[in-house]
Amino acid sequence: MKNKLNIGRRHFLAVSASAALATLYLGAKNAFAKKSEAQNPGGQEVVANARLGINLAGIADWSTEQPFVDFFYMSRDWISQIKGGDWGTGPALALDEYGWVKHLAKNCYATRIICSLEGKQYPSGDYVILYDGEGALTFSNGTVIAHKASLENKSGRIVLRVDAAKGPLFLEIHKTNPQNYLRNIRVILPGFEPTYQSNPWHPDFLKRWSGIACLRFMDFMATNNSDQIKWSDRPKVTDASYASKGVPLELLVDLANRLNTDAWFCMPHQADDDYVKQFALYVKQNMKPELHAWVEYSNEVWNGAFDQNDYAGKAGQRLKFADKPWEAAWKFNAYRSVQIFKIWTEVYGGHERLIRVLASQAASAYVSDQILSFQDAASNADVLAIAPYVALSVPPTAEDGITEKEVASWSLDKLFDHIHKVSLPESEKWIGQNKKVADQYGLKLVAYEAGQHLVGIAGAENNEKLTKLFLQANADARMGEVYAKNLAAWEQLGGDLICSFHSMSSWSKWGSWGLLRNYGDLPASSPKFIASIKWAISHGQKMAY
Repeated sequence: MKNKLNIGRRHFLAVSASAALATLYLGAKNAFAKKSEAQNPGGQEVVANARLGINLAGIADWSTEQPFVDFFYMSRDWISQIKGGDWGTGPALALDEYGWVKHLAKNCYATRIICSLEGKQYPSGDYVILYDGEGALTFSNGTVIAHKASLENKSGRIVLRVDAAKGPLFLEIHKTNPQNYLRNIRVILPGFEPTYQSNPWHPDFLKRWSGIACLRFMDFMATNNSDQIKWSDRPKVTDASYASKGVPLELLVDLANRLNTDAWFCMPHQADDDYVKQFALYVKQNMKPELHAWVEYSNEVWNGAFDQNDYAGKAGQRLKFADKPWEAAWKFNAYRSVQIFKIWTEVYGGHERLIRVLASQAASAYVSDQILSFQDAASNADVLAIAPYVALSVPPTAEDGITEKEVASWSLDKLFDHIHKVSLPESEKWIGQNKKVADQYGLKLVAYEAGQHLVGIAGAENNEKLTKLFLQANADARMGEVYAKNLAAWEQLGGDLICSFHSMSSWSKWGSWGLLRNYGDLPASSPKFIASIKWAISHGQKMAY
């Protein structure tokens, strides 16, 4: 259950409709060479500064990264229950604007999954549960060793001794006073009650990513398939949890300031101009002036797996940008990106503190050219961003290429041989092709995501033998060599910032995306993490492992 929502997070890197169609164009002509002088008339050299950034993993009750000292921030939405009934069959809950239960129907209660991890993958110890209002709370794990409710201000404090070895941590509301309902519930990790208000971040999380060059907040902001339109739709610090709508802007800026690192923001695809303006104003006024704000329109607008692609395709068709939805999406991406860049530039009074990002599909330099060239979008941008994964996405069957059955029979030796002979050269080819496009428009080439991409797709993810092979490969010392070689190639080919995907998450049939896997794991257990940090250190970044 805990990993269910990881389905579809990663895309089929080179098998989307846009990639297939782009191949036809690429076979017809070289669309780029003749544009070089026109797009970059000065012929100026683009000087890259290769360094490591990171995509932070999304907020969820199954997250192994656990960035906050208040576990409630990562909790799942309330589940309505009927006493004696099947799980989750209670009536719709009445919630306030922040997500707190205002009242319960007769014979009903509400469950909150605070942490669904098992196997000691979250801290044990004495948790402090703080709350306002009146009601009755129970817990799935732990023993209440102290409970004090204040009659004066109707607030309470519970000390809960939790043993993570006993499984997940659930919280349940069995009674709540509709005139003073339970709210502002906090689940503070052991030892952090004195400091959680002044510093919401776990010190291990801060230490782990200290020295990183840029934090990409795509998953942290719950960017994919976002329904945010108005500024009032944004996540707020006072929300019960940040798992659904993402981490509030105030905390994103606070984190960048604490780590003294650039922040990469992904604007929701439906966000109106006022949303963008208010967002930019807050960043300008509150982020350290020496830090850069990276600004991107949504995430992978070219990718048909996400709602933002459908939205952009239809919007582009309405504007008569193209008849085909995928071409319309590319062009609308450029169009809306430039609008967003201009809002940010107006707010900032210039773009010296901004990095304006136009993102494209790594597997198709043709798509990159289409985006950069549309209505002269490149002249309003600073970087072309791609995701040059070391890819092996394995389907059940294939007309041309390897299949689930074949790869599942491989040894680790054969798998790494394929990675070195096929996957790494393919990634380097994508980098080189897109670097030429970026150069022709006078832009730097950056990677919004990068790393290994070993995963079964279209049903092959259910092949246990295939999954076992990929999990073993990600923990193998040779995976560190793959990362080191890929990062070296990125630098040699002229790449600038490269943001690994992603920070920490459990590895499963849906992919082994985290550089680190589980809470409490030693860095040495993940050679790809060690290789990445060593590379960053070699480029002057003050990181540790």
